[in-house]
Amino acid sequence: MKDKTYIWHELKSHIIITVAVALSALGWCGFLIPNQMLGGGVSGLSTIVYWLTGIPAGIMIFVLNAILIIISFKSLGRRFAISTIYSVIMTSVMFYFGQKYFGDTPLIADKFLASVLGASLNGVACGFIFLEGSSTGGTDVIAVMINKYRNVTIGRLSLFINVVVIGCSYFVFKDIELLIYSYVGLMITSYTIDMTMNGSKQSVQMFIFTSKPHEIADRVGEEVRRGVTMIKGTGWYSKKESEIVMVVVRKTESQGVIRIVKQLDPEAFVSVNTVMGVYGKGFEMMKK
Repeated sequence: MKDKTYIWHELKSHIIITVAVALSALGWCGFLIPNQMLGGGVSGLSTIVYWLTGIPAGIMIFVLNAILIIISFKSLGRRFAISTIYSVIMTSVMFYFGQKYFGDTPLIADKFLASVLGASLNGVACGFIFLEGSSTGGTDVIAVMINKYRNVTIGRLSLFINVVVIGCSYFVFKDIELLIYSYVGLMITSYTIDMTMNGSKQSVQMFIFTSKPHEIADRVGEEVRRGVTMIKGTGWYSKKESEIVMVVVRKTESQGVIRIVKQLDPEAFVSVNTVMGVYGKGFEMMKK
């Protein structure tokens, strides 16, 4: 049973990575590259090489990423490296055939709309790939290595690294308008990466005022599998002492808690507050 669960988990992870890579390739090959947009990292460098030499971006993405993965193999761990190799191979293949399909004809000719749509697709794709414990390679590998030891978001790290890469490309193309559009796309990519990743990690703190605190606490522990804290309180109007149920859960789990409360005590009062960060078992790991 354990082996089947592991196989299913790995299969699901690879399916998600494949779909995400397809979205990224669509963003680049359909919107950014045909409009001569500059991107950061290996994809950006590969795009520059494509414009200068005609070598397909997919081939350069594979070559440059192979070098980075070999360098970072020990630091990032075997599973991450293997998963990254898979996503890099898929990225290279999809970029190669994506360029063959779209050629130099963009889906949208307007450069601003192209930068917004292309960068958004790429950012969402990268976010899902990171959530699966993988990366698209390139500067993402460097960002993940730093994020492993420091509490800095991957999107922000990628932004800092890629700003330098795009800035250097100005000396090749000498086009300030193109540079500005490229920076707009880069900021959108960075923002959507963080939004995609933080959306799944966002937590809420729930206070439940109910006449059935113990029943609700038991159900939350059994079904949602989260710890519950009982807080002694006094209703100022009724002057009655009661126990308040306090629980911290992922935002995606909060509806499960509300469902339990509604079933056991429809008259209960529930307060839900978004929290900035939760560190400890079952949530985020504290870093330096």
